[in-house]
Amino acid sequence: MTLNDIVTYTTDFARAHEIWAIPLVFFLALGESLAFISLLLPATIILLAFGVLIGESGITFWPIWIAAAIGAFFGDWLSYWIGFHYKDRVNTLWPLSHHPHLLTRGRTFFERWGIFGVFIGRFFGPLRAVVPLIAGVCNMPQGYFQLANLISAFFWAFGILAPGAFGMQWLHEWMD
Repeated sequence: MTLNDIVTYTTDFARAHEIWAIPLVFFLALGESLAFISLLLPATIILLAFGVLIGESGITFWPIWIAAAIGAFFGDWLSYWIGFHYKDRVNTLWPLSHHPHLLTRGRTFFERWGIFGVFIGRFFGPLRAVVPLIAGVCNMPQGYFQLANLISAFFWAFGILAPGAFGMQWLHEWMD
C-alpha cells in the first residue's frame, strides 16, 4: 500500500462517513504530535488532504479545525509527560536509540529558544514531537509548556487545514 493509497482511502472514508471526520482528524493530529508515533504516521499529508476535502465537500471547517488542534495539543502534552517522567531514559527507546541526533537537536533547539521553541517546534517536521519530549526531560514548567502548546496547536491546525479548505472554496467560487 502506497502513501497515495492511504491518503485516498482515508479521505474517501471521511467523505462517505462524514460523522467520522472529526475523530479521525483528532487521532491523526494526536499521532502527528506524539513522540515516536509521528515518525511512522503520514498524518501531515492526510491532514492536508482533509483540508482539500473540506473545501470540496462543504464539510464545516471549524469543528474539524478544533479536533485537529485538540489532537495536536494532547499529542504534545503526552510527549511532554513521557519526557518529564522518564527523563534521560527516553534515549534508550526506539527510534531515539537509533537516531540519538534527534534528541540532541531537540535539546539544543529547546535550550536556545525555551518557551518559544515549543511554539516554533510545532511547525518543523521531526522537531514537532521531539521538542515537547525534551521540554519534559528538561523540567520546563508545565504552565509555560501548556501555554505554548495550546496556542501553537490552534495555529498549526489552521495552517494545515485552511489552505486546502479555503483554497478549494475560493477556486469553486472563482470558477462559477
